[in-house]
This record gives sequence, C-alpha cells and structure tokens, in this order.
Amino acid sequence: MSSIEVGQIVPDFTLQAGGGKGVSLKQFRGRKVVIYFYPKDMTPTCTEESCHFRDYNDQFRQLNVEVIGISPDDPKSHEKFAAKHELPFLLLSDPDHAVCEQFGVWTLKKMYGKEYMGVERSTFLIDEEGRLVKEWRKVKVKGHVEQVLEAVKAL
Repeated sequence: MSSIEVGQIVPDFTLQAGGGKGVSLKQFRGRKVVIYFYPKDMTPTCTEESCHFRDYNDQFRQLNVEVIGISPDDPKSHEKFAAKHELPFLLLSDPDHAVCEQFGVWTLKKMYGKEYMGVERSTFLIDEEGRLVKEWRKVKVKGHVEQVLEAVKAL
C-alpha cells in the first residue's frame, strides 16, 4: 500500500459531496487544507470529532484553511450527518477507498477478535501549494483539533 509522505505534493483527486457535486483537491490551491479521515457517519467518536472540527471551523477559516472530512459513506449519509450536526464544511464520499488508500488510512482493523478493513482515523495538513506538511495517524479525538489548529498557526 503506497502512502503520501510529508513533504510530497498530494496528487489531485475528485470525490462526491452532497447533492452529487464533484469536489477536487486542486480547487483549494492557494489555501491550506485539513483533511480528516473518519470511519463512519453518525457513530459516537466520529460525531465527536466532526463536531470538534465544527466548533473550531471559524478559527480555521480565519487562517485561510479549508476543513474537509472524508469517509466511505455515501453522499446522502453525509448530507444527513452534516445537517443533523450543523457541520459547515465539506464531507466527501470515498466508497471505493481510493483516496483512503492513497493516504494509507485504509487498514486492517480488529474489534472483538474479528479482523476487517476500515478507515484509520487520521488527519492531514496540506499547504497552499498542495504539499503534505503534517500528518496525525491513529488519532485520539480529545485535544486533536486543537493540535491541528496549533500546527496551522505554526506554518
């Protein structure tokens, strides 16, 4: 499994947002981008993480940062999730895991003794030129968004 490394330009990708709208990474050139990968809409930890990004979204915007969430859920699920929790940023659908694999977050997971493939909660910070400048893997939600915001401020 190949994975983008810090310092590399992130290859462009296009995924669907709500309403079937295609969104490409290249649309955000000239802005910093925070991409957070999460396993599933409406689950407790994913909801907590998304709501933390929501609560800090104005601070990210003031720093010219676009926050984007990506999971394998379909666009309709994302629309419901965003509406229910008033998420003001894009949620993109990666049903075939292509972008998850590109970032190396589609991994073997274990729960209750069973193994399965799924999204490893991870966040990536991309600069204005499209270069990966920082990554957080196996994210624990508590305090994470604050760490990301501090990293953005340090750039």
